[in-house]
Amino acid sequence: MTRRTTFENDFSLTGSLPGRLSGVNSWLFDMDNSLYQASVNLFAQIDRKMEAYVGQLLGLGRDEARALQKRYFHEHGTTLKGLMLSHQVDPYHFLSFVHDIDTSVLDPNPRLRAALMKLPGRRIIFTNGDRPYAERVLGAIGILDCFEDIHDIHAMDYHPKPDPRAYSGLCAAHGVDPARAFFVDDMAHNLKPAHALGMVTGWVNNGSERGDHGHSPDFIDHEIADLTDWLEELTR
Repeated sequence: MTRRTTFENDFSLTGSLPGRLSGVNSWLFDMDNSLYQASVNLFAQIDRKMEAYVGQLLGLGRDEARALQKRYFHEHGTTLKGLMLSHQVDPYHFLSFVHDIDTSVLDPNPRLRAALMKLPGRRIIFTNGDRPYAERVLGAIGILDCFEDIHDIHAMDYHPKPDPRAYSGLCAAHGVDPARAFFVDDMAHNLKPAHALGMVTGWVNNGSERGDHGHSPDFIDHEIADLTDWLEELTR
C-alpha cells in the first residue's frame, strides 16, 4: 500500500514545505477526478457521450459501442487516440461533441482555491482533455485563474498521458525542471513516467475508474484521499 502522508511542519511559520516538496517550483495538476471528487460523476456524462459518438460513427449498438470505447481507452490512454488511429477521427469534432455536458454539478471550492494560491511557484493544468472543456470545469469550481496555463491534448500532439512524450513535451513547452516539479493525478499509472523524469508524485486515490490500475509505491510519493484536505494541511 502506498503511504498516506501527513505534514508536521506549519507552513505559515516555516515558509517552507516538507521533504522534496521544499524544492518544488512547478505544480502540475491533472483535472478530472483530481481537482474535484470522482463521486461527482462528471465523467459519467462524458462516457455516455463517447459511447454515442462511437455508436453513431460505426453504426454500433450501445453495448458494442461501449465495449469498443473502453478498449480504446485502456489500450491507448484515451478513447480519442484509438479513434484517431483506427478511424481517422477529427479530434476537434470529437472533443466538441463529448465535452458538451452539464458542468453545473460542480460547486465552487473556495478552500481548494485558497490552498492552491498558497503554493510557492507556478501552477499548470496537465490534462488529456482540451482547453475549452478545462476552462469550463475550472471556472465552475472557481479556480481557473489559479493556473498559469493549461497543457491539453492538443499541446501533447495527441500523445496522452501516460505516454512519456506528453511529459517531456510539457517540460519543454513550459520550461519545467522535472527535478523541481510535483505532479498529481487520479490515475496511478499516469504517475510512473513523471516519477521516471524525477518529479515528486501524488496519487489522488478516490475511486475513479481504473484509478488504481498499475499502482505501486515505487513511483507514488504521496497517496491523497482528498486533494483539498491534503493541500490545506500542506500549506497551513
